Amino acid sequence: MATQKMLKFVTIGREMPEKRDAADRSHDFHEIYREFAEAKATEQASRCSQCGVPYCQSHCPLHNNIPDWLHLTAEGRTEEAYLRSQETNTFPEICGRICPQDRLCEGNCVIEQSGHGTVTIGAIEKYITDTAWEQGWVRAIAPSVERAESIGIIGAGPGGLAAADRLRRMGFQVTVYDRHDRAGGLLIYGIPGFKLEKDVVERRNAHLAQGGVEFVLNQNVGEDISFDAIRGRHDAVLIATGVYKTRDLDIDNADARGVVRALDYLTASNKVDLGDEVPDFEDGELNAQGKNVVVIGGGDTAMDCVRTAIRQGATSVKCLYRRDRANMPGSQREVQNAEEEGVEFVWLSAPGAFAGHVTGEAATAQEIDVDGDPRVGDPRVGSVRVHKMRLGAPDVSGRRSPELIEGADYDEPADLVIKALGFEPEEIPRLWGVDGLEVTRWGTIKADFQTHATSLPGVYAVGDIVRGASLVVWAIRDGREAADSIAEYLTNASRIAAE
Repeated sequence: MATQKMLKFVTIGREMPEKRDAADRSHDFHEIYREFAEAKATEQASRCSQCGVPYCQSHCPLHNNIPDWLHLTAEGRTEEAYLRSQETNTFPEICGRICPQDRLCEGNCVIEQSGHGTVTIGAIEKYITDTAWEQGWVRAIAPSVERAESIGIIGAGPGGLAAADRLRRMGFQVTVYDRHDRAGGLLIYGIPGFKLEKDVVERRNAHLAQGGVEFVLNQNVGEDISFDAIRGRHDAVLIATGVYKTRDLDIDNADARGVVRALDYLTASNKVDLGDEVPDFEDGELNAQGKNVVVIGGGDTAMDCVRTAIRQGATSVKCLYRRDRANMPGSQREVQNAEEEGVEFVWLSAPGAFAGHVTGEAATAQEIDVDGDPRVGDPRVGSVRVHKMRLGAPDVSGRRSPELIEGADYDEPADLVIKALGFEPEEIPRLWGVDGLEVTRWGTIKADFQTHATSLPGVYAVGDIVRGASLVVWAIRDGREAADSIAEYLTNASRIAAE
């Protein structure tokens, strides 16, 4: 019977792939989990209960057919498992690495709820797809029919790339525009290598390019090329820019030197990891080496920052978060990894002000600007005034609101403060000079929830620029759905034109 290879969760315990020792991994940017061997992946997949109502699947934004590819893996049919996994997921090797499985599929596993420990879904997904690349099972993009219609995609992040892949496989001509010098968006410049090594992203970019997707890089819409020009070149346009505007703090000395944005900090680190020269890293402005680092925030971006600072050789790394551990938005798995690597979490704490000193003529090497001149008279952060908090009544979201504890402030030494407070949308209609593109009261682009169509004919939008800051897996889902909507729109337009 098919079930003989499954339902082994009672006799086989949950195991993750071997995790590199913290003392070893905290000095480099390589991924921290080793690969499952075939025998271990087969064994762990066999723990799946093959339940009649698979909550893992229903809680996955892509609705991946997880029980099926776990079953195939357990039977040693790895190629079939890969083929099933990629039916619903454009980038399974990426989701297997960076999805917060503890909040999605694994967190809703039936055997987890019964106390037996969840199936290690993410690690098996990563194993399946990495094996597929190694064995040559990842098929080249080869449309059966070429279509004349073209689509311009603005943004080479996960949403834009997922749409590009799907549209190109249908035979459409696809051009992707991006402001950066590499495709990938936050996959390449926002997420550190210890979670997602960059060759994984670059391999997928090369796969798309070889399949006929055209990339036009270093093109900032509104500056290097106009939105109207892109719209004029293509039969449909997809906006997939993400959200990059950093939320800020309304406190004293918020602009002091040494207080930096999380995305600037992570981008610099990832560029160095890719072999680029980054002046702000070389002069110490975006480099944590030898510094007391304070990161403000409790999301996954904050976790990326604290763990990056450890690897850069920071003297100390502390994370301030205004709620407690149970109420933080970031992955608990990431918090544990950070603590193992030497990060100290300061719960129920918020910044009240940044204090510092003014550099004089005896400026140190870390107080020299990019042109080599001393920044005389330029205030630099030296400490953070920390407000202690307690949790009060729940707010409108149901989470207990932090309240200030009077008289409990103290100063925390800090040479580098990283603001990881989340992201907001840029004012795209104004920046791009677009009339008629409707936005919500939050500044995100207003798009139909199912078709992803905007207020402009033939223009669609997906991912964070519609949802607000969200997960990669949601962007992939949006991109795939929008591709289908665009295909239907262009097919109908061609039919009408033919009539």
